[in-house]
Amino acid sequence: MTHLLAFNPLNAEDYITAFGTYAILGVLLILFAETGLLIGFFFPGDSLMFIAGFLTLPNAAHHLSLAPLLIGSPIAAVLGAQLGHYLGVRFGRGLFDKPDSRFFKQEYVERAEYYFNDYGAAKAIILARFIPIVRTFMNPVAGVLEVPARKFFVYNTIGAVVWTEGVLIAGHLVGKTVPASKVDTYIIPITLLIVLLSAIPLIKEVLTARKAKRDGGGAPAGYDRQEQRHETVPAAGAGRHKK
Repeated sequence: MTHLLAFNPLNAEDYITAFGTYAILGVLLILFAETGLLIGFFFPGDSLMFIAGFLTLPNAAHHLSLAPLLIGSPIAAVLGAQLGHYLGVRFGRGLFDKPDSRFFKQEYVERAEYYFNDYGAAKAIILARFIPIVRTFMNPVAGVLEVPARKFFVYNTIGAVVWTEGVLIAGHLVGKTVPASKVDTYIIPITLLIVLLSAIPLIKEVLTARKAKRDGGGAPAGYDRQEQRHETVPAAGAGRHKK
């Protein structure tokens, strides 16, 4: 009970500790929820996978097996994103027609649309995997914008494999350089480092937007204005799940 009261939803290690012997399954469920459910945007996907890879070392207190993680993580990430895409197709923009709250902000959707419009479908879907929050909202946005299901699946798979395998292997390799007696000591600072690195793209975008406003140019280049998006994005329920 004490551990549950001390649980921090932004701390990757707390999730692994809470799941206990089902830690690998827990990691996969978090990846699925973060990429497939709008409420999952706050999950620490990057740091969770990195720490999971770090804990694949035999000397870790919460030892995890690397093979199941390497196999299951991309599958969970692909399935989650496909669900997000389907929800975007099924419910259209109505999926996002809700007032700002403590957890949901319209700017999250606008940020995903910005990347989509600026980079195009292929690059946006792949690159979004590496940007917190954007990787959650990009999938339903792609559905709302009627990216064909098969096309989305290809880019979704590429992004999921590169993202999950890359972060897991990075965590495993970093763990190999840590002395056995110091494995658990390094977990917290490594988690903080990954969180900071994950925030870099978001910080860069905010600074770019502020600079554009100071220069009188409005939104960053490639960012369609709100009126234009509402003209081009299908109304709620109008999209079809293209083959």
